Amino acid sequence: MNKRPYPVTVIACLLIAAGVFGLSVHVKELASQKFFHWADLWIPMVGFLPVVLGVFILLGHNWARWIALVWMAFHVAISFLDSLQKVAVHFVLFLLIAYALFRADARAYFRPQKGAGT
Repeated sequence: MNKRPYPVTVIACLLIAAGVFGLSVHVKELASQKFFHWADLWIPMVGFLPVVLGVFILLGHNWARWIALVWMAFHVAISFLDSLQKVAVHFVLFLLIAYALFRADARAYFRPQKGAGT
């Protein structure tokens, strides 16, 4: 297996940290509500996604880096509903994630190894 590039490790750890933080914030909000609504569970579940993506990026799963990029593009898109400042921040983060996960050494890390699974 190829050695994991440092930028890939950093992005994966940041995704895990962001997911844990977001999940804790949303669970705290849910716990403070007077009435529980099952429909409110989708927000913490989406908040858990970057944790899963970060773990699978660390494990070298190619699909996880693509979904992480889509996840960040989604954040850019929904930022348009809020402010241009958030759009700019999310777009810069999108570019950094794309650069880190799709540079040559990262592509080699995520490439399946010949003979794997035999």
